Amino acid sequence: MAVYLKKEKLEEIFQEYGGDAKNTGSTEGQIALFTFRIQSLSEHLKENKKDHSCRRALLGLVGQRRKMLAYLAKKDVNKYRQLIEKLGIRK
Repeated sequence: MAVYLKKEKLEEIFQEYGGDAKNTGSTEGQIALFTFRIQSLSEHLKENKKDHSCRRALLGLVGQRRKMLAYLAKKDVNKYRQLIEKLGIRK
């Protein structure tokens, strides 16, 4: 299942986490976008347990987000901690 987001939703995510709606390359904005897509795919998989292509896409997104989080933690620990707190990723 492909997750197609409306332009307004993308701008809202990047405005909140990336600092500017046009700043789509910010690490924090990309991590927030991955998190939103992961949540929507997880909801889809709860209803459609046999959708293996969706499961593979979900695992790919989780891996990409993990790499971005590792980069952010290495680059700026304070931003990393704030983002994790705001998104509620790790407990």
